[in-house]
Amino acid sequence: MADFLFHAHSGIRYLVLLAGVVACAYPIFTLATGRGYDRWVRISGASFAGFLHLQVLVGFFLLFSGRFHPQLIGHILMALLAAVVAQIPVSVLKRRPVEERTAVPHLVGAAVALATVVLAILAIGRPIL
Repeated sequence: MADFLFHAHSGIRYLVLLAGVVACAYPIFTLATGRGYDRWVRISGASFAGFLHLQVLVGFFLLFSGRFHPQLIGHILMALLAAVVAQIPVSVLKRRPVEERTAVPHLVGAAVALATVVLAILAIGRPIL
Protein backbone atom coordinates (compact mmCIF):
# COMPACT_ATOMS: atom_id res chain seq x y z
CA MET A 1 0.00 0.00 0.00
CA ALA A 2 2.84 2.39 0.82
CA ASP A 3 4.37 1.85 -2.64
CA PHE A 4 1.04 2.68 -4.28
CA LEU A 5 0.76 5.88 -2.23
CA PHE A 6 4.33 6.82 -3.03
CA HIS A 7 3.78 6.39 -6.79
CA ALA A 8 0.45 8.22 -6.60
CA HIS A 9 2.06 11.09 -4.72
CA SER A 10 4.87 11.24 -7.28
CA GLY A 11 2.42 11.13 -10.19
CA ILE A 12 0.04 13.76 -8.84
CA ARG A 13 3.04 16.10 -8.83
CA TYR A 14 2.68 16.47 -12.60
CA LEU A 15 -1.01 17.39 -12.30
CA VAL A 16 -0.13 19.97 -9.64
CA LEU A 17 2.61 21.48 -11.81
CA LEU A 18 0.38 21.57 -14.89
CA ALA A 19 -2.50 23.13 -12.96
CA GLY A 20 -0.07 25.65 -11.47
CA VAL A 21 1.22 26.69 -14.88
CA VAL A 22 -2.35 27.09 -16.15
CA ALA A 23 -3.32 29.02 -12.99
CA CYS A 24 -0.45 31.43 -13.73
CA ALA A 25 -0.79 31.59 -17.51
CA TYR A 26 -4.52 32.25 -17.79
CA PRO A 27 -4.56 35.32 -15.51
CA ILE A 28 -1.56 36.67 -17.47
CA PHE A 29 -3.54 36.11 -20.67
CA THR A 30 -6.62 37.92 -19.29
CA LEU A 31 -4.52 40.85 -18.11
CA ALA A 32 -2.58 41.08 -21.40
CA THR A 33 -5.72 41.01 -23.53
CA GLY A 34 -7.68 43.39 -21.29
CA ARG A 35 -10.34 40.87 -20.46
CA GLY A 36 -12.04 41.21 -17.16
CA TYR A 37 -12.22 38.67 -14.39
CA ASP A 38 -14.11 35.65 -15.66
CA ARG A 39 -15.05 32.26 -14.30
CA TRP A 40 -12.06 30.56 -15.97
CA VAL A 41 -9.67 32.55 -13.80
CA ARG A 42 -11.55 31.29 -10.75
CA ILE A 43 -11.72 27.73 -12.08
CA SER A 44 -8.00 27.59 -12.88
CA GLY A 45 -7.10 28.89 -9.42
CA ALA A 46 -9.54 26.56 -7.69
CA SER A 47 -8.30 23.58 -9.70
CA PHE A 48 -4.72 24.31 -8.75
CA ALA A 49 -5.69 24.62 -5.09
CA GLY A 50 -7.73 21.42 -5.33
CA PHE A 51 -4.88 19.42 -6.83
CA LEU A 52 -2.57 20.77 -4.13
CA HIS A 53 -5.03 19.71 -1.43
CA LEU A 54 -5.23 16.25 -2.98
CA GLN A 55 -1.44 16.07 -3.05
CA VAL A 56 -1.23 17.07 0.62
CA LEU A 57 -3.86 14.49 1.55
CA VAL A 58 -2.03 11.69 -0.28
CA GLY A 59 1.21 12.92 1.31
CA PHE A 60 -0.32 12.64 4.77
CA PHE A 61 -1.51 9.11 4.07
CA LEU A 62 1.97 8.29 2.83
CA LEU A 63 3.49 9.85 5.92
CA PHE A 64 1.26 7.82 8.25
CA SER A 65 1.99 4.63 6.32
CA GLY A 66 5.48 4.69 7.80
CA ARG A 67 7.55 6.55 5.21
CA PHE A 68 8.88 9.36 7.39
CA HIS A 69 12.43 10.65 7.34
CA PRO A 70 13.65 13.80 9.09
CA GLN A 71 14.67 15.24 5.71
CA LEU A 72 10.96 15.43 4.80
CA ILE A 73 10.16 18.14 7.35
CA GLY A 74 11.06 20.98 4.95
CA HIS A 75 9.15 19.28 2.13
CA ILE A 76 6.05 18.90 4.29
CA LEU A 77 6.10 22.47 5.59
CA MET A 78 6.59 23.97 2.13
CA ALA A 79 3.83 21.79 0.66
CA LEU A 80 1.42 22.92 3.38
CA LEU A 81 2.41 26.53 2.79
CA ALA A 82 1.81 26.15 -0.95
CA ALA A 83 -1.66 24.69 -0.35
CA VAL A 84 -2.57 27.57 1.96
CA VAL A 85 -1.21 30.24 -0.40
CA ALA A 86 -3.07 28.75 -3.38
CA GLN A 87 -6.34 28.66 -1.43
CA ILE A 88 -6.25 32.26 -0.16
CA PRO A 89 -7.14 34.08 -3.43
CA VAL A 90 -9.86 31.56 -4.21
CA SER A 91 -11.49 32.05 -0.82
CA VAL A 92 -11.03 35.81 -0.59
CA LEU A 93 -12.28 36.62 -4.10
CA LYS A 94 -15.31 34.40 -3.67
CA ARG A 95 -16.56 36.82 -1.00
CA ARG A 96 -15.87 40.01 -2.95
CA PRO A 97 -18.51 41.62 -5.15
CA VAL A 98 -18.14 40.74 -8.82
CA GLU A 99 -17.13 44.26 -9.85
CA GLU A 100 -14.18 44.22 -7.40
CA ARG A 101 -12.68 40.93 -8.59
CA THR A 102 -9.48 40.92 -10.64
CA ALA A 103 -7.11 38.26 -11.94
CA VAL A 104 -4.09 39.74 -10.14
CA PRO A 105 -4.63 37.98 -6.76
CA HIS A 106 -5.02 34.66 -8.55
CA LEU A 107 -1.82 35.28 -10.49
CA VAL A 108 0.19 36.26 -7.42
CA GLY A 109 -1.20 33.41 -5.30
CA ALA A 110 -0.62 30.81 -8.00
CA ALA A 111 2.90 32.07 -8.77
CA VAL A 112 3.96 32.05 -5.11
CA ALA A 113 2.35 28.63 -4.53
CA LEU A 114 3.96 27.20 -7.68
CA ALA A 115 7.37 28.49 -6.64
CA THR A 116 6.86 26.95 -3.20
CA VAL A 117 5.88 23.63 -4.78
CA VAL A 118 9.07 23.66 -6.87
CA LEU A 119 11.12 24.38 -3.76
CA ALA A 120 9.32 21.60 -1.88
CA ILE A 121 10.18 19.13 -4.64
CA LEU A 122 13.79 20.26 -4.70
CA ALA A 123 13.99 20.04 -0.89
CA ILE A 124 13.85 16.25 -1.05
CA GLY A 125 16.39 16.02 -3.86
CA ARG A 126 13.93 15.05 -6.59
CA PRO A 127 13.93 16.59 -10.06
CA ILE A 128 11.01 18.85 -10.86
CA LEU A 129 10.03 16.83 -13.89
